[in-house]
Amino acid sequence: MRTPTKANLDAHERLKAELRIQGTSLAQISRELGVSDSALTLVGKRMCRSQRIEEALALAVGASPEDLFPDFRREGAIMP
Repeated sequence: MRTPTKANLDAHERLKAELRIQGTSLAQISRELGVSDSALTLVGKRMCRSQRIEEALALAVGASPEDLFPDFRREGAIMP
């Protein structure tokens, strides 16, 4: 698992704000996906990867996963 950088933490806060603007939250998306809140937080802070969670977060804010996570290389720890 990676250690989040300040930029990753800032991006996570912007993500949470955008989710609120869109009328949803990390908690609501975690319930919809059937995963823990912490799983979404780990992905949001770029500490680990989950294609399913990245896609759900991107969909919720109206972006592509590549746009939402541009600094995230397509390698590393991947959660199912």
